[in-house]
Amino acid sequence: MLRNLSSLLLPLIVLLLSWLLLSRAFFLSPAQQELLTLAPYLLAAAALISGYHFKRGRVCLLIILATVNYYLGSHYLAAGTVTPEANLVYRALAILLPFNLLVIALMREKGITGCTGRMRLTFLGGQLFLLWLTLHQGSQALWMALTHPLLQLTLLASLPIPQLSLLMLVAAAGITLWKAWQRPAPVEGALFGVVITFAVLLAWPAVPFVTTIFSGTASLILVLAIIQDSHNMAFRDDMTGLPSRRALNELLRGLGSRYAIAMVDVDHFKRFNDTYGHDVGDQVLKVVAGRLMAVSGGGRPFRYGGEEFTVIFPGKSAKDAAPHLERLRKAIEEYKMALRSDDRPKDDSKGQVSRNRQYASRDVSVTVSIGVAESGSRYTTAEEVIRAADSALYRAKNGGRNQVCLAGQR
Repeated sequence: MLRNLSSLLLPLIVLLLSWLLLSRAFFLSPAQQELLTLAPYLLAAAALISGYHFKRGRVCLLIILATVNYYLGSHYLAAGTVTPEANLVYRALAILLPFNLLVIALMREKGITGCTGRMRLTFLGGQLFLLWLTLHQGSQALWMALTHPLLQLTLLASLPIPQLSLLMLVAAAGITLWKAWQRPAPVEGALFGVVITFAVLLAWPAVPFVTTIFSGTASLILVLAIIQDSHNMAFRDDMTGLPSRRALNELLRGLGSRYAIAMVDVDHFKRFNDTYGHDVGDQVLKVVAGRLMAVSGGGRPFRYGGEEFTVIFPGKSAKDAAPHLERLRKAIEEYKMALRSDDRPKDDSKGQVSRNRQYASRDVSVTVSIGVAESGSRYTTAEEVIRAADSALYRAKNGGRNQVCLAGQR
């Protein structure tokens, strides 16, 4: 659960810090307050450049929305919605922001320069043109109709956001939260943070510094998400979620003088792949990776390559690490993975009905062989320790597989 929610952690921290800054903005000097008003534009420029460079079309669309909101909010809504123009701008933003958030939440990433990206930009540009046109003509009929209460209830009437807007915000929050849970990627978590940010902007547009701080917050959340995402692409294996070999090489440079390294290999993986197919083979690697993430004893797992993994135990000897590796081996061996039968319905609802009947799934399990070695007088470098652990791994394979073997053991 914690891993699935990890992508939400940084956006929530940024939102909390923004809320704390809001209470202290009044005590800033005039020069600092003036600099604060420029920050949303600077952060938006940084986010837009990053989004374009890394082909994050959804991020670019959100940045455009946040920038438009900041410009209109700072020019029209500083004193609230007392004037007809301010009232029109607020009602238009109250519809356009949640609507586009909901659309973006449902989108798949398609970049910004391709045909799909250009169509999305055109769609957003058409909405902004409609806003400009109604503002230029002073026509509020459209926005008044869209922000009219859906239900005449006292509780809903007291809410600071129009009912349709609130409905779209809740839907966008639910979709982005579900996506962040299903795929804990930084950008998915950032989208949820931006939904919360826009909800704050719509709920209290006239509160001093709210528009300035939280417009900048939306851009900052997206910039940090892109940085996290690019780091993950470089240092994390996309399929298993484990740190990649590049991350392992970085860690090896900074290890102290005492550590143990274990090499973990899936037994008969090629035969398993040939028998059940590559999709099931990928699921096996994910299952093994999931058990590796829970390894005890302070072990740090990595995807080494193919069906091979590495676990680093800083500050431990091979004998210290062996009990933890044995528990890991047993956990993988005891895990039963259900395979869909060839005649089982592909539809999940039909599969649930027939699960206990003729469409029984086959349960399979996998095992791993593990070799472990430690640093010391015999193996002085990390490369030597890895080679020794690899040799121990092959002895485990030759000795019958599904076992832990220590370097130097007979």
